[in-house]
Amino acid sequence: MRCVLDCSSAVAWYFDDEASQNSERLLAAILKDGAVVPCLWRTEFVNVLVTAERRRRITAVKRREILRDAESLPISVDQTAPSLAHLADLATEYRLTAYDAAYLELAQRLALPLATRDRDLIKAAKAGGIRLFCG
Repeated sequence: MRCVLDCSSAVAWYFDDEASQNSERLLAAILKDGAVVPCLWRTEFVNVLVTAERRRRITAVKRREILRDAESLPISVDQTAPSLAHLADLATEYRLTAYDAAYLELAQRLALPLATRDRDLIKAAKAGGIRLFCG
């Protein structure tokens, strides 16, 4: 099943201490059906890897390997920009960052389940009637 993919779920594929059976099921589902992300996903994903490299959690070689792999995944970047007011309203209503509100808005607009490991985003999705990807 296609879903909206949050960065927190994607990075779990690349860090052994974050991997789980759910993350493996999510990866299998995305390889089969694809995923969609807001345009900020790419920047957020790179930031996680650069930060991990700075903290010596991964090497530069590993970072480049992960980026090549991520580029090959069937992930579509949504090009529709929600209104600033709508993002602010979602962030305020559900007590989210504007970044997390972008994932919530996309799942809401496309009527797709949301794949996330972020507790606040899970809580907001449940409160907003958005399905969560459960593998």
